Amino acid sequence: MSTTHSTGTLSGSVTSYAIWADDGRRLAEFYAAALGSEVGEPYPDKHGNEVAFPVTVGNAMYVFWTSSSFTAPAWPQQELPFHMDLAFPDVAAAEKRLLELGANKPDFQPGGEHWTVLLDPSGQPLCVSQAQPS
Repeated sequence: MSTTHSTGTLSGSVTSYAIWADDGRRLAEFYAAALGSEVGEPYPDKHGNEVAFPVTVGNAMYVFWTSSSFTAPAWPQQELPFHMDLAFPDVAAAEKRLLELGANKPDFQPGGEHWTVLLDPSGQPLCVSQAQPS
């Protein structure tokens, strides 16, 4: 049996990012507040329980899933499968507000003057830095 393989270049696009947490709603509310958005209509599981919470920012949708088996990474001891970098015009004000929204600031700060690491409400690291002028 012969198989034909295409060598053409793909041109897909990312339509959403899925992020697991122990409480998807709480994490969606955190990132919606951080990014100036709102949590959209939740998606149910097969039993009708709300388990996925979308947040749309520009053309990107982030879907925060509740997972009973989720455990936060032991950062910095473990490498991260992903993390978010958020940029703000006023980093100090943003950091203060993110801490009010439920983030924590770990002692280990590898970014020096370039960025600050915070842990979101699910315990996953995110980096906060100065927005670049456009």
